[in-house]
Amino acid sequence: MDNIQILVEGLRSKDDKYAYQCLKHLEEESNRGNDVYRFFDDFAELLDNGNSYLRTRGIFLIAANAKWDKDNKIDEMIDKYLEHIMDEKPITARKCIQALPLVVKAKPDLKDCVMNALFHGNSQRYQESMQSLVAKDIQKALKEISKIS
Repeated sequence: MDNIQILVEGLRSKDDKYAYQCLKHLEEESNRGNDVYRFFDDFAELLDNGNSYLRTRGIFLIAANAKWDKDNKIDEMIDKYLEHIMDEKPITARKCIQALPLVVKAKPDLKDCVMNALFHGNSQRYQESMQSLVAKDIQKALKEISKIS
């Protein structure tokens, strides 16, 4: 078993601090090269998890590996990914929204689809304390994505 596989397995650890460290190491590795991409399907699987922390880890790692996605796996599952713009947990929704410019930068062909999903995002579904934060994230993501060609 290699180090990356150990880190991927660590994403599901009950020890949140350890799982977070695994996430950070995997993000760093994803920035350096495509070694983490081979676990893309594991990250996609996390999107369906009942635990919002695990969903968020999947969201981050899919975005971090978008630039290595020569198999167009993101294209095939973009609708599922975009559902998390309105995740039941506002923190997870915010992290998804914040990650979208990275996805579109790597996959400009998804720009229209992503922008459409953001336009239809409804921050009013969240508690009042989170509504403005989600709305600002949507506006910021739309602004960043609109500059990508």
